[in-house]
Amino acid sequence: MDRTLLSTYFIMGSNNVSRPPLEVLEEALIGGISLFQLREKGENALTGEAYVEFAKQCQALCQKFKVPFIVNDDFDLAVQLDADGVHVGQSDLNATVIRPQFKGKILGVSVHNLGEMQNAIQAGVDYVGIGPVYATSSKADAIPPSGTKMIKEASQRFPAMPIVAIGGLQAEHTAEVLQAGADGLSIISAIASAEDATAATQSFVNAIKNV
Repeated sequence: MDRTLLSTYFIMGSNNVSRPPLEVLEEALIGGISLFQLREKGENALTGEAYVEFAKQCQALCQKFKVPFIVNDDFDLAVQLDADGVHVGQSDLNATVIRPQFKGKILGVSVHNLGEMQNAIQAGVDYVGIGPVYATSSKADAIPPSGTKMIKEASQRFPAMPIVAIGGLQAEHTAEVLQAGADGLSIISAIASAEDATAATQSFVNAIKNV
């Protein structure tokens, strides 16, 4: 896949924001996010038809701005909506099951060690997410942060595999993360919680340009 798609990778669910979520997403799209992942999980997450309708609205906004729309974990929904991709964790549906049914689409997997990364590569994924790099409040069951150590090891051992960093990332972390070997940053709170998501997104876009 085009590694630049991972540069400013926004992840959001309706419960990550205190303002109307579609408003926040549109601001982030205006600001220049390169990829969007719908991650509708946790307390007060939408379910059923409300969830599907919200996903369709997010997808339509992404299509308007020509930004790929990725679904977190829910492979059935990704297929139903003909999403541009799906991202799964280690406890979700295995990438080896998804890949043959999802040809020509983006498949990402979260990994936490080199063994999991090797498995992801063998499964034919398009990119891996590595983290949490820093402490995060967006995921209740997140493992302890590991800094950029794993990113450095993974990028050196598997240089052909695109990597996106995730976990507690702020714009000021950009240089450290990219210099460690990541192709981009996955961002939840720094954009979702911002009063102005366009400005927050632009701070990441500008930081990436300056590395």
